[in-house]
Amino acid sequence: MTQIPYTLDEDDPQISPLGLIVLQVDETIEPELSAYFSDQKNPLYVTRIPSGIEVTTESLSEMEKALPAAAELLPSVRPFRVVGYGCTSASSVIGSERVADLVKQACKTDEVTNPLRAATACAADLGVSKFALLSPYIEEVNAPLRTAFSENGITMDVFGTFGQAEEAKVARISVQSVIDAATDLGSDPSVDAVFLSCTNLRTFDAIPEIRERIGKPVLSSNQSLAWHMRRLNVAD
Repeated sequence: MTQIPYTLDEDDPQISPLGLIVLQVDETIEPELSAYFSDQKNPLYVTRIPSGIEVTTESLSEMEKALPAAAELLPSVRPFRVVGYGCTSASSVIGSERVADLVKQACKTDEVTNPLRAATACAADLGVSKFALLSPYIEEVNAPLRTAFSENGITMDVFGTFGQAEEAKVARISVQSVIDAATDLGSDPSVDAVFLSCTNLRTFDAIPEIRERIGKPVLSSNQSLAWHMRRLNVAD
């Protein structure tokens, strides 16, 4: 055996890694965030967290216990500028501040965000607060989500749902179904924007057509999370 010498490259201090905690059952967030970050030099590192096959308030609450262990599995050699937790509904059940505390227990990061916190920030940036909500989930999951948004100054009096609890089916709801449902909800004159909830719902290709049809801002869990992570990454 020949021992071969080598050199090490230094990490660029101007390019901080980004972290993402993804639900075990999620099939959508990784490809969509890869698209949203395609122009970024920052590496995006992903870890997974155990999550239920079906989405209920009980299965969402269970993730609170698993968050530190999931965050701990992110690479630890370099500190993160931002870590995103990819679950809208669980963030409404657990609470954004609690999510941030749990992630920071196990991972060195300046900022922690999630789709709930991100969509709230995005709405404030756009100056909109009256949303039509499109959700894939059952009502026991939708109710705390609307309450959480209301507590952040966003009303969702107009809302509709596909009524699905099984994540494998949520990930396969057709893009056309999302477009048609969101267009119908967003056309209500009492709303000034639409929010497409759930990181497992395919929205990347749906958003431009919905926006064109209704002439209003259209936000989604993945779009908002990507936007906020980028914003926090460059914040002083």
